[in-house]
Amino acid sequence: MDLTTIILVLVGAYLLGSIPSAVWIGKIFYGVDVRTQGSGNAGTTNVLRVLGAKAALPVFAIDILKGYVAVSLVAFSGSVAGSPEWLYLKMGLCAMVVVGHMYPIFAGFRGGKGVATLVGCMFAFSLGGILLALATFVAIVATTHYVSVGSMVGGLLLPFYSALCGDGDWRLMLFMACISLLLFYTHRTNIGRLLHGTENKTYLFGRSKSTPK
Repeated sequence: MDLTTIILVLVGAYLLGSIPSAVWIGKIFYGVDVRTQGSGNAGTTNVLRVLGAKAALPVFAIDILKGYVAVSLVAFSGSVAGSPEWLYLKMGLCAMVVVGHMYPIFAGFRGGKGVATLVGCMFAFSLGGILLALATFVAIVATTHYVSVGSMVGGLLLPFYSALCGDGDWRLMLFMACISLLLFYTHRTNIGRLLHGTENKTYLFGRSKSTPK
């Protein structure tokens, strides 16, 4: 692999991650910087709470897409598909796009937690594993109404789901385990609120009349 090409695709992944969909959609279509309201996070969940599903859905879709496209840049590296170098570069591209999402150059380095972008990346690593993790996420959020819990548990189970689906390369499992730790780190403030009973709830299918706030 050519070093210049590797650097270019890694920088490209970071720039893709830096596209602040939540910030731009909020400002352009609603005149709101979501980082000044709600949890202050530039991500899908805060957009959903502050601006509603109509704004949150395109944010979610764009963040997933930029993760998938960033990892797919490996095709321009000249590395042999399936080789260790190919896998390592895919991991590096995943890391760079998530860093871009969390610290976007186009939005003053104030971004989101990177969950949706990670989901997009994982589609390029283990389709079956990420689909099972997403199903777990939806089930947990639908029952507990805590997006943070769904994100952390889904991330924690992702390596096991991927192994179950036959994507059992030990390097990929180790990488996914690191992702799980990253999710717990980025949700550290949420963990604190969960422990104190002050974490915000999100109702995927709307709040029923009998549901307490």
